[in-house]
Amino acid sequence: MAKQKKTAITPTRDENYPEWYQQVVRAAELAENSDVRGCMVIKPWGYALWENIQRGLDKMFKDTGHVNAYFPIFIPKSYLEKEAEHVEGFAKECAVVTHHRLEQGEDGKLHPAGELEEPLIVRPTSETIIGATYAKWVESYRDLPILINQWANVVRWEMRTRLFLRTAEFLWQEGHTAHETEAEAWEETRKMLEVYKTFAEEFMAMPVLTGEKTAGERFPGAVSTLCIEAMMQDRKALQAGTSHFLGQNFAKASGIQYSNRDGGRDYAWTTSWGVSTRLIGGMIMTHGDDDGMIMPPRLAPSHVVILPIIRNEEDREAILAYCNEIAANLRKQRFHEREVEVVVDSRDINAGEKGWGWVKKGIPVRAEVGPRDMANNSVFMARRDTGEKQGIDKDAFVDGIVATLEDIQQGLLQRALAHRAENTREIDSYEEFVQFFTPENKERPEAHGGFAMSHWCDGSECEDKINDELSVTIRTVPFDRAEGGAGACICCGKPSSGRVVFAKSY
Repeated sequence: MAKQKKTAITPTRDENYPEWYQQVVRAAELAENSDVRGCMVIKPWGYALWENIQRGLDKMFKDTGHVNAYFPIFIPKSYLEKEAEHVEGFAKECAVVTHHRLEQGEDGKLHPAGELEEPLIVRPTSETIIGATYAKWVESYRDLPILINQWANVVRWEMRTRLFLRTAEFLWQEGHTAHETEAEAWEETRKMLEVYKTFAEEFMAMPVLTGEKTAGERFPGAVSTLCIEAMMQDRKALQAGTSHFLGQNFAKASGIQYSNRDGGRDYAWTTSWGVSTRLIGGMIMTHGDDDGMIMPPRLAPSHVVILPIIRNEEDREAILAYCNEIAANLRKQRFHEREVEVVVDSRDINAGEKGWGWVKKGIPVRAEVGPRDMANNSVFMARRDTGEKQGIDKDAFVDGIVATLEDIQQGLLQRALAHRAENTREIDSYEEFVQFFTPENKERPEAHGGFAMSHWCDGSECEDKINDELSVTIRTVPFDRAEGGAGACICCGKPSSGRVVFAKSY
């Protein structure tokens, strides 16, 4: 029997994918659970990754005419009540503030006191509070459009949490825009979806499908929700970003009215769109392996780690000087508008332990330097994506680093595209559909399913039946749905105008 390869992460993806994910988050030093139930501590390496996500997206937002602002974290309960579908959608997840101070009781313990006249909701999303603000700002069509984004935290009281994917508090951005016409608002909704798609594929190396959510999956209160959906390595879908066309629903609820060009009064047309720290979870499940995280170079907190191998103390000064010289030359290179970021890890710990620590953290390139490398004017480099290792002249290493990073970036995207293609199937019989989404091992399900491109009659009854029986949902209705031709609904056999994407999901 062949000896099983030892991995840095246990269990492996094949053994227990959900637990593998949790272990990668911890081993890569991205985040950990906090003492507050359902909340996480994002550690420096994980927060640096989020900062790079912010930096990339923020530039794309500003390049499309948006500016940043900040709005209150507290939302009066009456604001949520103005939009019936909205409050119904979020009511079960709201954290509510009812008192404004603490007083010490006779038992020596602190007790809430000073009941508020109106309870305040800790921001689950900001359509209502921002809408109330826009109502004050907008008087004329000349005040439109308003194109604002905010970077913030939100609270949605989740009962079953998973680091980055679903926590009671998480970080995100939320864009909120107001427009003079319906056409302008629709253009904005589609434009921001394309921004998210471009970012996911070009920065995260995570391919996504775009389309529209069904009415049952739509954002509460929206007229239409557009989305990007990615396939993870366990073949489940991850909703990675949404862009909502809100019509005039929230404008009417908040009173965003303006004097139109004919002297009459109209309600504005609004949109909202957002992505969150869930993107980090998506990157882990798209690229990670049984040794830990693999960082796409465009977002990696650092690109290269140089590991001095010092066996004799008398070599320390010379080896560190050699490493620092290489680091300085690497930093003169630029990769996608970023300086190549380098860490010289001179910590006095076991070399093997140190190296494996960086493997688990997913840094794209590792370079070891010992006395022999220094004598040969070389480094011993390793790529995290392929595991390829080689001794290389130090100048060639420096000169080739940008090409190496680009090759890693594109390789990760192509690998993810191949995985999605391999696990996407057109299915026309319900029997095959059920088989596709049913694991062989019911006790501990193996990776199964994927994206099923199947016909749907547009009926909520069939959508609900499939969800109830198989825990499978319609992830997106493709924009080009009709181009694939008509057919019969996978569930009831009624006419269908085209195929939609079914999958199990996070």
